[in-house]
Amino acid sequence: MTRRKKVLVLGSTGSIGTQTLDVARKHPERLQIVGLAAGRRASDLLAQAREFGVHALALGDGQADAEGLRTQAASSDDGFFGMGERAVIDLIDASGCDVVVNSLVGAQGLRASYETLAAGKVLALANKESLVVGGDLIMPLAHAADPTYPRMGDDAEFRPRGALLPIDSEHGAIFQCLLGENASEVDRLWVTASGGPFRGKTRDQLVGVTPAQALAHPTWNMGAKITIDSSTLMNKGLEVIEAHHLFGAPYDSIEVVVQPQSAIHSMVEFADGSVKAHLGTTDMRIPIQFALSYPERWDSPVARMDFRTLGSLDFAAPDMDTFRCLALARQAGGRGGTLPCAMNAANEVAVAAFLEGECPYLGIADCVEAVMDEHDVQAVESIEQLVEVDARSRDAARDFISNL
Repeated sequence: MTRRKKVLVLGSTGSIGTQTLDVARKHPERLQIVGLAAGRRASDLLAQAREFGVHALALGDGQADAEGLRTQAASSDDGFFGMGERAVIDLIDASGCDVVVNSLVGAQGLRASYETLAAGKVLALANKESLVVGGDLIMPLAHAADPTYPRMGDDAEFRPRGALLPIDSEHGAIFQCLLGENASEVDRLWVTASGGPFRGKTRDQLVGVTPAQALAHPTWNMGAKITIDSSTLMNKGLEVIEAHHLFGAPYDSIEVVVQPQSAIHSMVEFADGSVKAHLGTTDMRIPIQFALSYPERWDSPVARMDFRTLGSLDFAAPDMDTFRCLALARQAGGRGGTLPCAMNAANEVAVAAFLEGECPYLGIADCVEAVMDEHDVQAVESIEQLVEVDARSRDAARDFISNL
């Protein structure tokens, strides 16, 4: 019998985390959940721990009521429980995992990704900021752990061993389209976007947009921060930067195209003009499961796409004048260094302020642009440097918002 993969889920009570546990329920003979971490939802984390018999646990919010979690961890001789951001990182070793699913939201996921690869574990990555903020640190670790992971321009077949596997729908799609191909023959990567709830709107029509309107995504069920990023197209900007790092693609070889049906999850165009597209049901359990099953494919718990009833597939260029966050993110990625870190920090602060009613919808892009304009770009050297840049940029974003 094949040994079960031991899986640690960071961010287990969020959207990606709960869907990862759905995959584990479907394949108990292949996957064993050995560690769980959440932010502040202690009761949900405890319910998950009891269901999967997990005794290695962490809670990022040090102020939460965690007595039940302490008891659950103490019920095993090798149990572990900790609180605070450091405890979440400590789970990587304490859980005895093989694979870390990093679905932490925001810049805090960077250190978890770094420590996962440094510890020789497989990183199943759903945290955008790991690459957006720290791609210059993460990818050298990934290539050291997996030298078979080629970059565009390398004359090598794309068959990575699996040290770093993208869970994101778009990058998981590109990853699969590249399998078996020579990276030197790749011409362009096409990152698809649904267009969000405001596709086709003008800037004037976006004045006065409420959080409830922005959270009404037409196709995907995601967490609040990611859903707002989808509505501003910032998520596509972040995905362009991720694709640059993951696949070694020059920015002028990465295009964004709006595909409203969300049936095509992304595409790869080759030197001869051929294009491979990854299609499937809009269900995140597909890319999550492939990241856990790679290089195999397992039966999936999701509904199949019926092409007879799909109807049309529509495509359009993104409106980067109205949805300025996409252009700002591309600008940050192209400049590189610490600028993506500053951009990302400003966006996180602005999105949080918008959700709290403290920043207008169009003010999100204004805030990001202002912080980027003020930032002194440096080469990326360490996580500690990025933590400092992140903190300074958040302060600058808060100052901007306070003056709106």
